[in-house]
Amino acid sequence: MFKGTLVALVTPLAGGQVDYAAIERLVDWHVEQGTDGLVPVGTTGESPTVDMDEHKRIIETIVGRADGRIPVIAGTGGNATAEAVELTCFARQVGADASLQVCPYYNKPTQEGLYRHFAEIAETCDLPLVLYNIPSRTGISMTPETVARLAELEQVVAIKESTGSMDQTSRILSLCDLTVLSGDDSLTLPLMAIGAKGVVSVVANLVPKDVKTLTDAMLAGNVATAEQTHRKLFPLCRAMFVETNPIPIKTAMKWTGLLESDEKRLPMTDLSPAAAETLRQAMTDYGLL
Repeated sequence: MFKGTLVALVTPLAGGQVDYAAIERLVDWHVEQGTDGLVPVGTTGESPTVDMDEHKRIIETIVGRADGRIPVIAGTGGNATAEAVELTCFARQVGADASLQVCPYYNKPTQEGLYRHFAEIAETCDLPLVLYNIPSRTGISMTPETVARLAELEQVVAIKESTGSMDQTSRILSLCDLTVLSGDDSLTLPLMAIGAKGVVSVVANLVPKDVKTLTDAMLAGNVATAEQTHRKLFPLCRAMFVETNPIPIKTAMKWTGLLESDEKRLPMTDLSPAAAETLRQAMTDYGLL
């Protein structure tokens, strides 16, 4: 479950509301595409702007639609431990396979605070936890030593590493045997080359089969195929971050018909004209437009 191509699923919106029918269509499509797992209601799923009831219903909808056909690692993190516990225990109750736990953002806890936050969730909810370290979003980075300490907890099974640091991943792998997943599409190949097992991918919302070709090849030791696929994907991966995620990926999905609407909630806005042109060129070069 914690390897290969895991998709950081977008949250479709229409008329200011979550489009649950569109969510179900995306689940079916990813099953057909062979995606290894779904990771809803994370950053790409606009977790900061869905309310608690929506957050829970999104998880329940995806787990129900997946119906065991594809694993669901539900985004249930937060910067309040009690809220993260509530969401995580709910995800367990409705049948999610695991949860994604972002480092608490804005309040910038100490390393001890990070440990106690994740330990409380693990001990209370009895659901496998994938830690999520993304200091560019949270303002705090979990040290490899804290990761290794958390890895001693039975429920902590993996970490999504979005620091952009090869040294960080190397240090984690030298301290413990926790599964590492890339949190940056453009770094999937190099991180897997030093021991990561896959990616929680944004671009796989658009081209899941190609991302899976890369991760499957690396897991099988077929580096030549992985390198070729990486070079093909790289410009598209970078274009997905021409402006703040998930603005570009939602735009791309609308352009290709995967979404009827690329609606976001404020403070997320539409792509600027210049960014839209960059994205359109990358997609045209890739053969998507």
